[in-house]
Amino acid sequence: MILNGGGNVSNQLQEVHEMNLSAYFETTTGMGVLATANPEGMVDAAIYARPHVVDNDTIAFIMGERRSFANLTKNPHAAYLYREDVPGYKGVRLYLTKTHIETDPAEIESMRRKKHGREVEGNKAPSKYLVYFHIDEIRPLVGDR
Repeated sequence: MILNGGGNVSNQLQEVHEMNLSAYFETTTGMGVLATANPEGMVDAAIYARPHVVDNDTIAFIMGERRSFANLTKNPHAAYLYREDVPGYKGVRLYLTKTHIETDPAEIESMRRKKHGREVEGNKAPSKYLVYFHIDEIRPLVGDR
């Protein structure tokens, strides 16, 4: 995992790295946006929940068959922006590369239950994919070079 160099990594970013991503996402509330692009470079941005943290180098999102997923089947690169529910602009940006896709419904549901502690009812579009990403870089929400 690369913490963007340049000498002045913010205290906020150091805190996230030292605490570990799992603890960070389990203890903060906020809003996330996943940005993907198709092979022609047309960008899509979609609201996403906090990621499922596998380890400090790997996260996963449960996805349906929508534009973000379609883009990732052709272009493995994405960015996830997470803004904390606090005054000002606090959060992180994760630069990602898709590593693999899990389609086993039991695996997807076990991840959902593990992270949410409950079954999710009333999903209009069933979640069909568990998409894993390597974290290439972490940057603060605002600033940094």
